[in-house]
Amino acid sequence: MPPEVYILVLGAFLAAFVVGAAGFGDALAAAAVWLHVFEPSVAAPLIVMTGLTIHVIALARLYKELDFKFLVPFLGLGALGVPIGTWLLSQIAAEPFRLAVGALLFLYGAGLLAMRNPPVLKAGGKFLDAIAGGIGGVLGGLAGMSGAIPAAWCGLRGWPKQQARGVAQPYILAMHILSLASMAWAGLMTWETATRFLWGLPAIIVGTVIGIALYRRLNEQLFRRLVLAMLTVSGLALVI
Repeated sequence: MPPEVYILVLGAFLAAFVVGAAGFGDALAAAAVWLHVFEPSVAAPLIVMTGLTIHVIALARLYKELDFKFLVPFLGLGALGVPIGTWLLSQIAAEPFRLAVGALLFLYGAGLLAMRNPPVLKAGGKFLDAIAGGIGGVLGGLAGMSGAIPAAWCGLRGWPKQQARGVAQPYILAMHILSLASMAWAGLMTWETATRFLWGLPAIIVGTVIGIALYRRLNEQLFRRLVLAMLTVSGLALVI
C-alpha cells in the first residue's frame, strides 16, 4: 500500500475525531497532516470533501440533541463572506489579515482558558451574531477556517453546548458546500481527488463516531475548555 494512503487515513481520522468531539476544526486537523505530502491545490478540495462528509455524518447523529434557534443570523452574511474572502485573496496581502486573526484567536482562547469564570456577552443580539458569521465566511475564503470565529463567538455568548454546536456544525457544513461548489467551478475537483477521498472514508466514519461518543461524555465546562483549546491551536496555526 502506498505511503500516501496512510497519510490520507491519518488526516481523515484526526479531522473526523476533532469535529465529532468539538464540532469544528476539520480543516485545521487535516491540513496539519496532508499539507506535508500534498500540494495546496490537491489538499484543499480533499479537505473540503472530507469536512463536508464529516459534518453530514455528525449532524445526522446529533440533530435531535442540538438547538438550532440561533443559526439563521450566522448563515446570511457567512454565505456572502466566503466569495468576498476568496476575492480578497487576489486583491490584498492575505498574510497580515491571517496573522491578525490568528493572534486574536490565540489570545482569546488562551486568555479564557486561564480564567476560572470567563465573561459572558449578552448585548448585541442577532446583529452581532450575523457579523460573526460574516467574518467567519471571509476567513473561510481566505484561510479555509470558517468555523473558528463563530465557535469563539458562541463561547463568548456563554451558550450551552447544544446551542453552540447547533450554530457551528450546520454553519461550517454550509460554508463547505459553498467552497466545494466554487472549487468544482474552478476545475479543482478531479477523479484523483475522489479516489483519495474514498481511501479516507472509513477513517472519516470511525473518527466521527468516536469523537461524538467523547462529546456526549463531556459536561458543559469540559466542552467549553475543549473549544477554547481548539481556538488557541487554530490561532497558532494561522500565525506560525
